[in-house]
Amino acid sequence: MGIRLYTEPKLEKPYLVAGWPGIGNIGLIAISTLRGQILAKELGEIEPWDFFYPKRVVIRHGVLAELEFPGNKFYYQRLEGKDLIIFIGEEQPAEGGRVYAEGRKAYQIANLVLDVAARFGCQRVYTSGAAVALTHHTLKPRVWAVTSSEGLLKEVKSYENTILMSEVEGRGNWGNITGLNGLLLGLAKKRGFEAICLMGEIPDYLSAAPFPYPRASKSVLEVLSNLLGIQIGYDALDEMAVQMDEVIGGIYEKLPPEITEKIEQREYIVRAKPEMITEEDKEWIKRHIDELFKKGGRGDDRAS
Repeated sequence: MGIRLYTEPKLEKPYLVAGWPGIGNIGLIAISTLRGQILAKELGEIEPWDFFYPKRVVIRHGVLAELEFPGNKFYYQRLEGKDLIIFIGEEQPAEGGRVYAEGRKAYQIANLVLDVAARFGCQRVYTSGAAVALTHHTLKPRVWAVTSSEGLLKEVKSYENTILMSEVEGRGNWGNITGLNGLLLGLAKKRGFEAICLMGEIPDYLSAAPFPYPRASKSVLEVLSNLLGIQIGYDALDEMAVQMDEVIGGIYEKLPPEITEKIEQREYIVRAKPEMITEEDKEWIKRHIDELFKKGGRGDDRAS
């Protein structure tokens, strides 16, 4: 078990940005898009066999060729404003039949990610995931933020379209982040890194849907690109969002009128006064819509 580096670039006080699969794959899509846009180069990987089962056995001409494991790779790029290390994990390690990362393996892999951050002198760690929210899918998703220290609050409040998780309407100034995004945030603080988690909103009634939610990925990526001072193209995410809107529209057509009526009320309520949406409304919709989606075994990085 360990880290295998392909190269040792000289980086100047880089930031680390990490992403894993989760609800709507919001963070994973945002970070993967960032990697592609900046043409990040491979830096290394976390050896997978102590954390994951093979996802595929490759056989060629009747002979076992290889075991294919989920990738857990590091990338890097020197940017004009800030050097960057990107970590992308294709799967979150889970134990005991859980659907989200928890336990010894999750703790170990999070520390290995931070070992690389320490090796290259990273000042700050960003993670990204999903924020299950009382919102509507036609509205621009906000980005919920959680920081490792009070000293970062002023900076985070200056980010466009971003709200502190503790200030989200009706949350009572508290919350938690499950999965590796929350764990990495906590361990980063313990090890002396600045750390910020950025979570794109996904409507609660879509949180169990087995498809991506690129609208929220775009919101997260907009925040990251602004703070890194880089230009990002969003054509691919916009195209994906149009496709997902068609999928959501198809689901809508199958919903009973009493459910669609309540969901449609969301758009007007959120625009006017978001705190008017109650937990009772959330639970009513959840009870009636969950049966449409079957939850899979993907990593769960939601804010709750």
